[in-house]
Amino acid sequence: MFLAASLFTQALLALSITGSPVEVRNSPITLPLTRRLNLFNRTINLQHDKARVAAPKGRNTHDRRAGISIPVKSSCLDYTVAVNIGSPPTTYNLVVDSGTSITWVGASGTEYVKTATSVKTSWPVQVEYGTDDARSSFSGIIYHDTVSLGDELTVTNFQLGVASISSGFNPHEEGVLGIGPRDLSTGTMPLAMDDTIPTITDYLHDQGKINQHIVGIFFQPVDADPNSQLGKLTFGGTDSTNHVSGITYTPITSRPFSAQFWGINQRITYGQRPILDFTAGVVDTGTTFLYLASDAFERYQAATGATRNQAAGLLTITLSQYRDLVNLDFHIDDQIFGLTPDAQIWPRSLNTKISGGVVGVIYLIVDNLGMPSNGEYDFILGYTFIQRFYTVLDGSRSLVGFAKTQFTEATTNHVLWN
Repeated sequence: MFLAASLFTQALLALSITGSPVEVRNSPITLPLTRRLNLFNRTINLQHDKARVAAPKGRNTHDRRAGISIPVKSSCLDYTVAVNIGSPPTTYNLVVDSGTSITWVGASGTEYVKTATSVKTSWPVQVEYGTDDARSSFSGIIYHDTVSLGDELTVTNFQLGVASISSGFNPHEEGVLGIGPRDLSTGTMPLAMDDTIPTITDYLHDQGKINQHIVGIFFQPVDADPNSQLGKLTFGGTDSTNHVSGITYTPITSRPFSAQFWGINQRITYGQRPILDFTAGVVDTGTTFLYLASDAFERYQAATGATRNQAAGLLTITLSQYRDLVNLDFHIDDQIFGLTPDAQIWPRSLNTKISGGVVGVIYLIVDNLGMPSNGEYDFILGYTFIQRFYTVLDGSRSLVGFAKTQFTEATTNHVLWN
């Protein structure tokens, strides 16, 4: 097995890099993503999303498996990619998750089909996600197998988790494609607690399929067809067709806990009103909402005039208050990434997919992290943020990048689709 070693060296870069130093230089390969409406779990229980963001609190930094991880029932939508495993291959639809590094199959009773390329090891693996009633988990064995994300992205002897037991997953969730930092797998193998499992991006890079350890993420917001192919995942570089501005890069934060993930530094304002001073937090495709430290959340609530809806567990505003909303601005290095009023609300067409949600109500997507600022992490940018900004995870240079897309200022969330 592999010794524990971080891919990220915490380079001390004082300035962001804006422009196209990463663009298409590696002949990157782009894969389509499917955004699936969760018809099997028809309502969101906000508790599951909160369990995901609360799990790291108070944990020993060695026990990273309890941190930000798989999007288990956190939303009625998730983004999956078709992954072929074995020879002849079996196709699995795996949830894309930047908050975990392990790729595995076998969720919800999905059968792992063994072929001539499947080699069973003696290494058990187990992961728990969330806390208390919202806990989900899988346990199984590590296999080596051939894994393909497309004709040009095939790797051999990939270390793949195969679940023998799993709980808390929806029927259409067949496993996870982990694109988080490799060290997140520390502590997941009971016989080798200090070892790590290489990620799919590690294998692609080490076997010469891509030249740079880079993943570009494009998520399109909800429209009238929530089951359409509305996302792309790019390995080895970025896709210029998915963004309309230059990419602003910022270093992985040096704050120890957040640095284990795709963590960055930023400050947040609501118009001219300070919400959160310069601090560290995490970018995570597997979290639904946008979470702020409790004091910052209270400032945002006061600024918007929102009230908490107890049934849904989210902030709500009136139509008049919606019209008065201003941008929620994220100051990342010398650039501002503003969530428009439309981007700050949950898609109204999906209100009934929220547990306790009511048609016509306007719910905000900003929620309380549950701990004060100046902690281990003071914000989490979930996929409702990533839907508005092209996101780049650059492991080669220990950077995270953001750019505006054609949907940054879209007004689809406020529309009630027929």
